[in-house]
Amino acid sequence: MAACPAIVVGMETTHKPHGIVGRLLADRHSLPLSIALHLVPGLLIVAAYFVIGVPVVDAVGYPTFLAWAIALVVVLYPLLLGLMWLGRRQTGRFGLRGVLKYTDRPLSRGRVIAMGVPLLLWMLIVASAVTPPIDEFLFGFFTWLPYADIGEDPMTYLEGNGRDTMVTTLLISLPFTGVTLPLIEEIYFRGFLMPRLAHLRVGAPILSTVLFSVYHFWSPWVVVSRLIFTFPGFLLAWRYRDIRLSIWMHVGTTALMGGLGPIAIMTGVL
Repeated sequence: MAACPAIVVGMETTHKPHGIVGRLLADRHSLPLSIALHLVPGLLIVAAYFVIGVPVVDAVGYPTFLAWAIALVVVLYPLLLGLMWLGRRQTGRFGLRGVLKYTDRPLSRGRVIAMGVPLLLWMLIVASAVTPPIDEFLFGFFTWLPYADIGEDPMTYLEGNGRDTMVTTLLISLPFTGVTLPLIEEIYFRGFLMPRLAHLRVGAPILSTVLFSVYHFWSPWVVVSRLIFTFPGFLLAWRYRDIRLSIWMHVGTTALMGGLGPIAIMTGVL
């Protein structure tokens, strides 16, 4: 058996991964590999929804929203563990070091906040006030999907249940759909995948945005809207090589909306 290539750093010798692990950890991904790595998780989420999420939710009598939250957890948490396993193959330690890029914090904390807050507001305002008519129009092209009966409005994931059940569902889901799951998405899509498309130059954030939007197979009618309200954050994360910008935009928005949701229902706003 041929020996693994070795890299000598100081007095330490580490082995450079080869095979599929080497391809995943390479500085550059081929276009077919990158497309597959972007889209396969989305297909798995849809499968997990039908196989795991729906039976669990039907058994406990909770809204569809919880079924999708379960499906996302079932797929994205193992995905994060997979990245950490790649880190172990790269560095010998279980973690994300050696796997992620754009994490060296080139921007000061103050500058990240100064850029992150407008990005958060952009995504929040555009997603909630500007793009819904686009979603409503495009939804008509996807009524054939077996899960399209939930409707194009996110609130339809919750409707048909009592107020207490809706609030409980949102509170249970908040740590996941509001914080950890979008954070894992940023780690994976912007920290792991997008930097390995850097050879495409400005095409890297464009392709990252397009594929990330399509990855949401559970809501294809939002693809165009998602392109509009996510691209600025992904572009700046690529431009400044700092994923904290897209994290501010993405996780900040989902956490804020997830926290306000139960309040809006309890106060009768929704």
